[in-house]
Amino acid sequence: MSRMNRIVIYPQDIALITGKSDRYGRMIIKRIKIDLEKEDHHLVTIQEFAAYMGMDITLIESTIFG
Repeated sequence: MSRMNRIVIYPQDIALITGKSDRYGRMIIKRIKIDLEKEDHHLVTIQEFAAYMGMDITLIESTIFG
């Protein structure tokens, strides 16, 4: 059975990727929501984060999921 990967990114993931704090991760998610005109209860996907940061999604996924 293959491992199920999630599609949502969390502040802790951003902290892991950037080497910065969880607070920085929350700020980035808030900026992405503003930029994409999402409401507060909407989630940010890994793909949206990758596009916003200009990073390769496979690199992000390999860092998060190992």
